[in-house]
Amino acid sequence: MPGKSGRRTPGTPLLGAPSDALDPYLPNNGNLGFRVLRYDLELEYKVASNRLDGTATLTATSYRELRRFTLDLAAAMRVSRVSVNGKRARYTHRDSKLAVTPDAAIPPGGALTVAVRYTGSPRPISGAWGEVGWEELTDGSLCANQPNGAASWFPCDDHPSCKAPYRISITTDSPYYALANGTLVDKRVRGSRTTWVYQQVEPMSTYLASVQIGQYKRVSLRQKPFPVHAIFPPRLSRDFDVDFGRQLEMIDAFTEMFGPYPFPGYTVVVTDDELDIPIEAQSFSTFGANHCDGSRHSERLVAHELAHQWFGNSVTLERWRDIWLHEGFACYAEWLWSQRSGGPSADECARKYYQKLRSTAVRVPLADPTPAKMFDDWVYKRGAITLHALRLRIGDGNFFALIRRWTEKYRYGTATTEDFISLAANYSTEPLGELWQQWLFTPALPPYPGPGK
Repeated sequence: MPGKSGRRTPGTPLLGAPSDALDPYLPNNGNLGFRVLRYDLELEYKVASNRLDGTATLTATSYRELRRFTLDLAAAMRVSRVSVNGKRARYTHRDSKLAVTPDAAIPPGGALTVAVRYTGSPRPISGAWGEVGWEELTDGSLCANQPNGAASWFPCDDHPSCKAPYRISITTDSPYYALANGTLVDKRVRGSRTTWVYQQVEPMSTYLASVQIGQYKRVSLRQKPFPVHAIFPPRLSRDFDVDFGRQLEMIDAFTEMFGPYPFPGYTVVVTDDELDIPIEAQSFSTFGANHCDGSRHSERLVAHELAHQWFGNSVTLERWRDIWLHEGFACYAEWLWSQRSGGPSADECARKYYQKLRSTAVRVPLADPTPAKMFDDWVYKRGAITLHALRLRIGDGNFFALIRRWTEKYRYGTATTEDFISLAANYSTEPLGELWQQWLFTPALPPYPGPGK
């Protein structure tokens, strides 16, 4: 998204630079003037009372002189103390914005260490996309932050382009398993409470930060070339082996097609509650008990959420209008897995959903679907068919070389639709402008693609 000057210097962040503007898709999220470099979260959670006590320490750097700055934090969280660079700071907390006035102005390029102590009963944030954020389960909790729910449980700069490493320490009741992003680096049991400490070294967007708590058992599915684990209620053991039985094959197939898996490990979580849809988080995915019933009917969703580790978690959109770069790619991964596993081919899937899209009245382009429609199913399906159209145009060899280069070039970073268009030009012997105009920038559905068309 261009700043006030109309153009954004390559390599500079969407948010933080003085000339930048907030994302029009979520204009109340994100904060200007600084860039968070690291999050350290010390959390204590009581399951029975849904009580969260936290201290968040944000390490950041300023882009301009800061006499005052803001963070995103839901009203359900009550702030008791804020310090900046070790000195107590004045603050106000209104309309889900924590406004902080440091003891002394921070100069341009200055370092900030912001510590926020807070407490409350976390609950989802209501908005145009339903309720997102921290959610209680029957016996535990989960976080489903997309797109603006991270502030329901920690103070943050809540925009996907603002990626940073995390350390998350979660202390909870000992019968419960607590999972957070990254690698478990420490676990301490003290009486009836257990502390779990996770390090997420690879930069992560706030909406992908997550904590999952439940009475789960942990199973190792594989250790090499990277560890793959599962946590789920013991009662679902038999069905898990069926519904997730081909997940390791899926990982191998996606590694071949998309490039190396981008994180140190992967975990699949199955809750004891039913969930409407699975939940994406960096380094793990969460499914409901209804997705684990021994029928394997949710295998396409297993593929979809796994694919997000490449498309969404490692390579992350720089602005919400480019959501097709996440969902279109993950949906196409479903079709690729279908073909690889002996089901309908990717072309058969594309033709099936193309026919459904023909009856869908769409008046906005895929590359800018508007906030109200950015999670509509047609975005997923049309995004996937757009990739299929590109594949038919440039051929399988060039297509998969492009995808592997995409995940390599923008690994752990952010990217836009224009970045993908620019990169794709290197893998085609013919101009692709007409294809992009038809599939990305024109609302009307183009004719079904064919080779060279």
